[in-house]
Amino acid sequence: MNDLLKKKCIPCEGGDIDPFTPEEARNYLPDVEGWTMSEDAKQISKEFKFADFIGAINFVNLVADIAEMEGHHPDIHINYNKVKLELSTHAIGGLSENDFILAAKINAHK
Repeated sequence: MNDLLKKKCIPCEGGDIDPFTPEEARNYLPDVEGWTMSEDAKQISKEFKFADFIGAINFVNLVADIAEMEGHHPDIHINYNKVKLELSTHAIGGLSENDFILAAKINAHK
């Protein structure tokens, strides 16, 4: 366990860190239940389902609040009662610990 809920996302806008290797990213996956890693190991994603559109939108608003607090933002796709979140650290072209921190914090509020 990486204690992701106790950590805070660290800005890496300058690309001053390297993206995780696939092996490094796989080590974090058990800490973010339900999230899956892309084949190229450059992003993680998870789909959430709700009773209706309003439930989905309320969740998106919650995710927006968490993302703003962390300074790290997911790509969000809404399809009626489903929300798909995709996380990647765009500044470095792959995954970083920030992606897993945000995923863990989102999971804690679902």
